[in-house]
Amino acid sequence: MENLVAERYPLAFRLYPYAKSPDQDADTPIRHKVIVVGAGPIGLATALDLGRRGIPVLLLDDTEGAGLGSRAICFAKRTLEICDRLGAGEAMVEKGVQWNVGKVFHDDRLLYEFNLLPEGGHGFPAFINLQQPWFERFLHDALVKAQAAGAPIEVRGRNRVDAVCRRDGHVELEVMTPDGPYNLEADWLVACDGARSPIRGMLGLGFDGRVFEDNFLIADVKMKADFPTERWFWFEPHFKSGDSALLHKQPDDIWRIDFQLGWNIDRAKELEPDNIRARVSAMLGPDVEYELDWCSIYTFQCRRMEKFRHGPVIFAGDSAHQVSPFGARGANSGVQDADNLAWKLALVVQGVAPDSLLDSYDLERVYGADENIANSTRATDFITPKSPMSKLFRNSVLSLAEKLPFARALVNSGRLSLPCTYDGSSLNGPDDKDLPVLARPGSPCPDAPVDGGWLLKRLGGEFTLLAIDAEIPETFSAHGIALKTLSLSADENRPLAERYLGKAATAVYLIRPDQHVAARWQAFDAAATADALARALAKE
Repeated sequence: MENLVAERYPLAFRLYPYAKSPDQDADTPIRHKVIVVGAGPIGLATALDLGRRGIPVLLLDDTEGAGLGSRAICFAKRTLEICDRLGAGEAMVEKGVQWNVGKVFHDDRLLYEFNLLPEGGHGFPAFINLQQPWFERFLHDALVKAQAAGAPIEVRGRNRVDAVCRRDGHVELEVMTPDGPYNLEADWLVACDGARSPIRGMLGLGFDGRVFEDNFLIADVKMKADFPTERWFWFEPHFKSGDSALLHKQPDDIWRIDFQLGWNIDRAKELEPDNIRARVSAMLGPDVEYELDWCSIYTFQCRRMEKFRHGPVIFAGDSAHQVSPFGARGANSGVQDADNLAWKLALVVQGVAPDSLLDSYDLERVYGADENIANSTRATDFITPKSPMSKLFRNSVLSLAEKLPFARALVNSGRLSLPCTYDGSSLNGPDDKDLPVLARPGSPCPDAPVDGGWLLKRLGGEFTLLAIDAEIPETFSAHGIALKTLSLSADENRPLAERYLGKAATAVYLIRPDQHVAARWQAFDAAATADALARALAKE
């Protein structure tokens, strides 16, 4: 049976080697509370978050660890904040290459540069570059630590899901291993099995959207170079290696280079090492020594499922939605899926919240996916114009942008990932318009320095009543939940005042477990807080 379960990719890290489970010898299928399928970044984050909340979770993957190849490399500030809550953020930042500055070129001319985080008072940088295998490894390291602390998480490598069937109130799975098939049942199934999602196919669910007629070559090269730690993007580069090009630094002297190749290409020919070297050498110059580390060709796609929840089966990450890589919206959006889902599923499993709370996962993350797809589509249309008129418009904008700042807002080399604000969410409660728009209901809490470190670290991952120079009770409970309370002062703390007070002298915030604002007032009111909590739990 060994050859029936082959690893999809060679492994960079063997994290969860196959071991036979007692479930495989059971006379009847063993029932699990939650099964997560796919141990990529999204599956690991989902399982880790659920386990840390005390929810028994089984994570199945058809390999034994993180695959070779950098793949996703750009991880945004919000993703790092989420991973920090899960116990992995500091290791990621320590290993990753931090950057805030990007530069945009046309031909051989620098048009302008931008800074994604020009202000201080944040615990994490705007972005780090970190190869996906390392990202997965640090999440797995945090998962192992959580297991040692008692989190009920189990990971099974080389367990490939071959069949899924929805039943009333549960899901049935057929799983293939090196020792043969066995069956499982789950109250809840979370599919994090990637853009080609076998589970989505098994359930006959659609994945609709747009495929862009263009190809891009990724060439990861190992070299010593004096380029600064910045994002460099060229339109119509002078080195003629492609219609556009992108350069990023990664850890361990690896540099990511993307070349736009066009639509009608011979992929096999373009992937020949000599042809890749010709493009890279034209870009870097003849005197730069380098080694090819990993290469691939990809095509842009912007697609999503109509719904992310189908009864007890819930989709997250690339299995639910897919965007082009310019803007670094794929993995970052997927981690936000996990962040949104885990606390809701945990409360439903614990019986604290109704099943309908999971419908808000679908509504909020479909909203987030549509926002990402819209931004990604606009970027792709600007980078790869498909008509002479659209190309003329693009190049005219680029010419203006070199000298006129207003035109730079029209240049789109990939609007870089920002966290989604759930404006209009059914979970949002009252809002006081005198408080800053940055921290309105539905938005992720902006970080700020506070006594003892950073605000987001103090918030943690539970419902919190946050007071800024306002009076709140030391304890408050409603609807089966004891709120964490946190009282802070913005006196001589300009970042906290600007981000949470604005025109007001005091403020009280109800914060969700995913650190999004649920409601806010200028003063505490017990009845209003209880009503807002009920709304955030989908009990209204």
